[in-house]
Amino acid sequence: MRQAVDIRRLTYADLPQVIAIERRAFPTPWSLAMFVLELSKPSGICLAAVRDERIVGYLVCSRYDTVWHVMNVAVDERLRRGGIATTLIERLFERADGPGVQYTLEVRLSNDPAIALYEHFGFSSAGLRRGYYHDNKEDALIMWRTVAVDRAEAGEPAAGARA
Repeated sequence: MRQAVDIRRLTYADLPQVIAIERRAFPTPWSLAMFVLELSKPSGICLAAVRDERIVGYLVCSRYDTVWHVMNVAVDERLRRGGIATTLIERLFERADGPGVQYTLEVRLSNDPAIALYEHFGFSSAGLRRGYYHDNKEDALIMWRTVAVDRAEAGEPAAGARA
């Protein structure tokens, strides 16, 4: 069952709550400076999932040339598996999808729930980055998603978007 959340733009004022989630979510969390850098990029999409005026999840996606790079997705550990990450990704696609638009990301090989979520949205495996994660030298699975040109031209909603 999906948990009701509001999705809005992530702001600098949100960073204390974001850092708290980040530190619980990842063995090698981003620093405050990394979030500030991503928020300062005018071409990026940074989203916050909010419930009862509290940040419960976030997504950071940067644009590099013609490709969107999903950099970071995290949800408060107490609220995982409730559709919050799904809602964040759907909003990203609502804002960025278009004919032929490409997305890429890296995910730990051991993170089966995240891999399944990304596959649900049409991402597919495209290789490995050996020793990508510094804490334990775990490999990262590289995944890509490309929006179909013909579907977008036909006026059909993007994958994950609501009609």
